[in-house]
Amino acid sequence: MPESTDDMHLESSCDAVIKSSTRISPESADEVRQLVLQIDDPTFRYAAGQSIGVLVPGPHAFGNEYHHRRYSIANPIQTGNSEALELEILVRRCFYLDEISGEQYPGIASNYLCDAKIGDKLKITGPFRSPFKIPANKSSNLLMIGTGTGIAPFRAFVRQIYDQHGSWDGQVRLFYGDNGGMNLLYMNDEKKDLGQYYDDETFKAFSALTDRPMTGVESGLQDSLTDNAEECKKLITDPNTYVFLGGQEKAAEVFNKVMEETFGSADAWNQQKQSLIEKDRWAELLYH
Repeated sequence: MPESTDDMHLESSCDAVIKSSTRISPESADEVRQLVLQIDDPTFRYAAGQSIGVLVPGPHAFGNEYHHRRYSIANPIQTGNSEALELEILVRRCFYLDEISGEQYPGIASNYLCDAKIGDKLKITGPFRSPFKIPANKSSNLLMIGTGTGIAPFRAFVRQIYDQHGSWDGQVRLFYGDNGGMNLLYMNDEKKDLGQYYDDETFKAFSALTDRPMTGVESGLQDSLTDNAEECKKLITDPNTYVFLGGQEKAAEVFNKVMEETFGSADAWNQQKQSLIEKDRWAELLYH
């Protein structure tokens, strides 16, 4: 009899302990928390841009023992001689609307994690491979586009290239959008002044936030991209630039729309995008 999905997840799982849980969004905005997990398993290793899975104990629908949900790791590779590893994830408390009944239901994994207390134990899986990889050449340009907590791997990138690499010669640009109150999500760390790691000559973040009613997080992203479309085009046409796209699928729709206008037509943009893909200079990680 073949193994169930739950059995396969359990075989590759390990324990983690919640070391801290901090709300990083104001009370007036959607709740987003930064969780720091401590892992004592000496075989667990990860790279910037990878993700882990969280196994939420049931029972769940259809008799499933666990509900499995992946989260991107938001901090760079940990250095030092400590056997215990710490990693960070960003979790937005989610609710879903039943289109038939009109009732609202809490997201299983997000509410489980947002409600968890310091010292609670979790079962996690992974780490899982990621399409995002930091180029070996420090003169490479990095163009990162995303929405909401989907920029978690980009936060790890930014911290790693300036913290552990010491400097980065190429241009680093981060474009993201969110509803009001999430400004500087990539810098949300109470214990470190991340600003000291950024090189003003190479790093810029464009965080066009929106608090406009009846608009999604993609509105802020569209604003920031439109305002800096020519700079994006200049970077994209540079053979030394890598493009990373993360977050909701609507982020890709917005980026494509702005770039079609910037490059003059959908055909011109698609040709440029296909060239990036063929040369392994394009990577995306999107969700519904």
